[in-house]
Amino acid sequence: MLQGYDPSMLMTNTLGAVALLFCLAFSSSLLGCGSAPAKYDGQPRQTPEVCTLELASPTTVHFQLFLPRDYGIDPARRWPTILFLHGAGERGDDIEIVKVHGPPKVALTRADFPFIVVSPQCPSGETWSNDVLNGLLDHVLDTWAVDKQRVYLTGLSMGGYGSWSLAQESPERFAAVVPICGGGSPIQARLYGDSPKGKALRALPFWAFHGEADNMVDPGESLRMVEAFRAINCEVKYTTYPGVGHDSWVKAYDDDALYDWLLSHARTD
Repeated sequence: MLQGYDPSMLMTNTLGAVALLFCLAFSSSLLGCGSAPAKYDGQPRQTPEVCTLELASPTTVHFQLFLPRDYGIDPARRWPTILFLHGAGERGDDIEIVKVHGPPKVALTRADFPFIVVSPQCPSGETWSNDVLNGLLDHVLDTWAVDKQRVYLTGLSMGGYGSWSLAQESPERFAAVVPICGGGSPIQARLYGDSPKGKALRALPFWAFHGEADNMVDPGESLRMVEAFRAINCEVKYTTYPGVGHDSWVKAYDDDALYDWLLSHARTD
């Protein structure tokens, strides 16, 4: 018998632990948001999560969350994080289809993928909302071990449009942005001038991709954004794929150079 151990305490401690677990589960349900696992077992995994955001009205967001293989082993470690915006075809209420393209798909094929990946699902008939995405990002930063200086934004097609838009509205939140076969309106970027947001935007690097044979989103949509952002002195790379149609994201997201480029950038403010 261990010194100082009282067997009569076993039942008391057990009941106390059960009560504590019940209270924690009940508290989590009241918050309406999934909670992060404390530690991983050495295997990368991706799980569906849900969070209710208190915006103009309560808004429920469903998303896939990928945590790297070693997440949680070192409690002090903070991880680079990718916010991924899917295209129009993945809208709806089947959260599993969010994994068919892009980083949430790639992450499960690479045992050493070094990013947290957050992949929200846009409801049917809607487009990406900057308010919702910013609210989700707040939740993610508060809940998981995110390196706040290395948060990256990317999306394809409708998500490419969403990436350009969110980057213009909240440039101070990201370390780098990768819009793929998207487009948008560059007017806001021009209006910021020398304001804090204008300075944050000019400090934000972009790498845009588009297939030259894209017959769904004209490559000119990306080019217009690239030229406008370069005109205000943003660092913008632009890669086009000859003979590639709308699915230029396949080549882009399969290229290790994209992830190396992301990791080479961190915010310094």
